Formats: sequence, C-alpha cells, structure tokens
Amino acid sequence: MKIDANSLPNDPEQLKQMLLELQQRIDEELAKKDAQIHELLQRYKDKLAKEYGKKSEKMPLGKAITYALNQFEKFQRYLDDGNLKIDNNRAERAIKPFVMGRKAWLFSNTCNGARASSILFSLVETAKANGLVVHDYISHCLQYIAEQPNDLESLLPWNVKRD
Repeated sequence: MKIDANSLPNDPEQLKQMLLELQQRIDEELAKKDAQIHELLQRYKDKLAKEYGKKSEKMPLGKAITYALNQFEKFQRYLDDGNLKIDNNRAERAIKPFVMGRKAWLFSNTCNGARASSILFSLVETAKANGLVVHDYISHCLQYIAEQPNDLESLLPWNVKRD
C-alpha cells in the first residue's frame, strides 16, 4: 500500500482509522511470517533429530548435528526479540580488522612497537564505532596534542564533535 502525502484525509478521525488499518495489516503480515519461520525451524529441528542417531558423533557431520541440536534453544532466541538478528554478520564485520591484522602483528619487533600498534588500532576502531572519519580524527588528535599535550580527555572519540 503506497501512501501519498497529498491523498491523506484532512479529518483526524479518518486519518486515525487509516493508520489503525495499516497497523492491523502490518501485524497480520508479521504474524504470518512468524508462523512460517516457526514452522521452518521446527522442520529443521525434526530433520536434525532424525539424522542424530544415524551419524557417528565422531564424524564431522555427526559433530555438526550434535552441536546444532545442543544450541537450538539459543538459535531460536532471535524469535523472542525483534531487535536480534538470525546471523552474526555485524559481529563478524566488527572483528574482521583484528583477523586481518593478526599476521602483521607477528612482526612487531619490540614490546613497545606492539603496544603502539595496539593503541593506534584501538583508537581507529573506537573512532569508527563513534561514527568518526578515522583519517580526520587521527589528524585532529595529532594537531591537538601538539598544541595542548595535557588535555587528552577531550580527544576521546565520544568527546570529539562529528563534522
């Protein structure tokens, strides 16, 4: 249903009725999708349970089936809260820089070099998490430290104004 702002009724009661009908349609669609998801997950769990006794727990597939059954209650948790996602893509993206940097950090020749790398990495990731442009943030920090080396609190990413 596409709503054009020019076609909205002027009467508040008509507008209220229109919004109530829209909300009812949304609720019905969500309930239908929820029922489909529950059905799919139940079929998946039934299939796992059926295959469970057929595969040795020492084989990779048997281990996977056992793991899936043991974690099934946690797996379904996303159904209880609409804010949760079925996958962990966001978490995977968040740790990707750590994974990519792991090999490079093997070549930190000294403890001080490793410490400096970890501090810089922490600043970069915290700046990203706070919605800052990393290059601009680091540039701002270096310039600010040169001018006011004793005021580091104002350089924390959540204290820096976004442009």
